[in-house]
Amino acid sequence: MSPSTDAAAGPAKPTLRRRGAGLLLHVTSLPGGQGVGDLGPQAYLFADFLADSGLRWWQMLPVVPAGAGFSPYSSPSAFAGNPLLISLELLAQEGLLDAEDAQADFPEGRADFEAAAAFKEARLRKASARFAERGETAMWEEFRSFFAEHSSWLDDWGLFCALKERLGGASWTQWPEELRRRDFRRWDQELLKGLGQAAFHHQFVQFVFQRQWRRLRAHCAVRGVGLIGDVPIFVAHESADVWSHQDLFELGEDGRPTVVAGVPPDYFSRTGQRWGNPHYRWDVLKARGYDWWLARLRCAAERFDAVRLDHFIGFQNYWEIPASSATAQRGRWVAGPGADFFARVERELPRLELIAEDLGSITPEVTALRDQFDLPGMRVLQFAFGSDNQAESFLPRNYPRRCVAYTGTHDNDTVVGWYNDDGKAPGARAPEQIERERHNARVYLSSDGRQIHWDMIGAVMRSTADTAIVPVQDILGLSAEARMKRPGTASGNWDWRLRAGELTPELSRRLKALAEESGRI
Repeated sequence: MSPSTDAAAGPAKPTLRRRGAGLLLHVTSLPGGQGVGDLGPQAYLFADFLADSGLRWWQMLPVVPAGAGFSPYSSPSAFAGNPLLISLELLAQEGLLDAEDAQADFPEGRADFEAAAAFKEARLRKASARFAERGETAMWEEFRSFFAEHSSWLDDWGLFCALKERLGGASWTQWPEELRRRDFRRWDQELLKGLGQAAFHHQFVQFVFQRQWRRLRAHCAVRGVGLIGDVPIFVAHESADVWSHQDLFELGEDGRPTVVAGVPPDYFSRTGQRWGNPHYRWDVLKARGYDWWLARLRCAAERFDAVRLDHFIGFQNYWEIPASSATAQRGRWVAGPGADFFARVERELPRLELIAEDLGSITPEVTALRDQFDLPGMRVLQFAFGSDNQAESFLPRNYPRRCVAYTGTHDNDTVVGWYNDDGKAPGARAPEQIERERHNARVYLSSDGRQIHWDMIGAVMRSTADTAIVPVQDILGLSAEARMKRPGTASGNWDWRLRAGELTPELSRRLKALAEESGRI
């Protein structure tokens, strides 16, 4: 399918200030035969499904390279795009691959990240070699322009990847001291031989990602569909960002974190969540005008029409865990950059629309920071029916207009899985709590439970919230096996995928009728 390029001919740019709705689906969850969803034809079909259904938004998870466990929230780069999302079909159409290179027959329904990564990496190396040898002049000029525009992070990314490969995948804290400390004057010249060519490959891959991304975004714009991205507050320690900006993070002399990020015990985990990301040295960032963070948000603004700031709470105060602690139970709250940071963002990026992921241990100070900068927060309907002291705020009758309402998020079970929970999974709700929440949901929604997913979708769509977002799993009425993420678990996450043909014309008509009824068309 040929991407559309004339975004100017499309509808007005979507905005969170206009009543609208959308679906949550990560790119890796799209169907396709190459083991994982990508930016190829199925992405265009999904954008068309949204537009035909009268929906305004496509929300997704971070599109940066996946980290440990293929998590998009633990990336080796806060700037780079995920190579797994590159469409080999589109590369073949441009002559950078042969048609047979794009042919594969991976099973449907689940992402096979490991196999897909090996399959795509071999073909991306073939494409970069072909481009280096006989790439068209126009494409080379485009590559040089891309490199110049993004050299502030692209240089370090290419070098980081090349060094990781040369040193057998070892953590950067285990590299020779001159490499770990980036003392370029002392680098072994034998080691450096060939690094430029290796770095070029990874930079070329980023060029291809950016090229395919821009074309997909242009197609979405023509169809009146906006993209909502996701920017995690923290970055992975094993990343080009931390290696190349060690002065911005709380690290010891050996380069390892002294304190790490996470959250205390909460709804999702009785022992809290120890994420392990290093904390920022916010005083250093402030003295530099938050330059690294502004560059990160500019990169996000190039890709998305709106950006969800994951763990917004951390900008006001964050949970600091000693690096030696095995769980998140032992820690302390530390003040974040607060209003000073967002005032700078507002001055430098006045058109950037942000969503505050304000779930968890909300304090009056967090709410005040969100409201001071008029950021829409999040309301999750699944949280409305329990005994938590914030439950009332998640009922649709209490939604402010300036918010984004969800049936659930990628961290939640599906609606059907939540409703039918048997309480047997690790960390599950107690049986009496499950039954109480079911009862409260049926009463509030005037539901008999048989179509609980549509009852909850309808409640969110008809609410006063300016924006309503529904995970694709919920419009399909899927059970717990379609859950995207189980917080606190290291494996078995992120791999759910849509099957070709599941998004039917009948489903599109039902969504469009609901969008019209609720004034979100």
